[in-house]
Amino acid sequence: MTLSDVAKAAGVSLSTASRAINGSKDRTVNPELRDRVLAAAAELRYAPNAAAQAIARGRSTTLSLIVHDLTDPYFSSIAAGVSRAAKAAGSTVILGIAEHDLAQTMSLVEAARSHRSQGLVIVGGLRADTELLSALQSVIDDYRRATGAGVAIVGQGVLDVASVAPANREGAAALARALVARGNRTYAILTGPSDHLTGRDRAEGFTEGLADSGEIIALIEGDFTRDGGYAAMTELLSEAVRPDVVFAVNDVMAVGALAAARDAGVRVPEDVRVAGFDDIPTLRDIVPSLTTVRVPLERIGEFAVSLALGEDITDESATQEYEVVLRDSTN
Repeated sequence: MTLSDVAKAAGVSLSTASRAINGSKDRTVNPELRDRVLAAAAELRYAPNAAAQAIARGRSTTLSLIVHDLTDPYFSSIAAGVSRAAKAAGSTVILGIAEHDLAQTMSLVEAARSHRSQGLVIVGGLRADTELLSALQSVIDDYRRATGAGVAIVGQGVLDVASVAPANREGAAALARALVARGNRTYAILTGPSDHLTGRDRAEGFTEGLADSGEIIALIEGDFTRDGGYAAMTELLSEAVRPDVVFAVNDVMAVGALAAARDAGVRVPEDVRVAGFDDIPTLRDIVPSLTTVRVPLERIGEFAVSLALGEDITDESATQEYEVVLRDSTN
């Protein structure tokens, strides 16, 4: 069944039928004609073309979401919040996976432009690379010019777009103070890649929280993944001096660190203590239970949608909440 069939059944021109069903940026349809067209479309069970609707309206009813690793509960938790908020706004989410690759992120932004998405949310993965960030800013600007839509990034405010991020520095500093209060004196940090902005913020915040009350004896880089945490912890345990506490800058790295300790015959917390950051849902199944910093990941996703869709924001303080959660891994 085609749009021409609908127009014929309704007794209107093809262009009128198109405007009635797909909408138009510039021209509206008489309500009586629109009702005739919609009734004919229903009778003929005509399914409108989403691409045609997007072109006619200047943008679609889809919201593009770019995450870097959907298997990481950090990203999937934020994505859950994005999905819930988009549904409430009458939008359908189109998901793209960037795999921690800014070049892939740029390709996905270009795809969002071709889809004429009504909003774009990019979650994480920002690196301290001026050239790549400038290129990403350029494709984001192209998207905004083409669609007139908004963009929000869950991450540091290093681009000219709306941004929202967990309280990375504040939460890590509070965790450090809580661990010092328990008598721990020496620390190692599994930092993630040196140019990863989130990992950098958390490592620096943790260091600031120690002040003069604790000593960092090792900083070890690794991928921002479970396997990255495993490799970094394995490297750390090969050293002659072992810290009181190992802080991994995200929970998935901390889970890898726990596995590496177990495989090396090192007991947690008896021989070394381990802490993470995020309080991802997976932690409820981890033994020993992991000390971490809880941040409102789903709420951050919801807030990012509000920013991308240009909704009025009355209170963003909830996204900056954090809570140090002390569990068995540091007891």
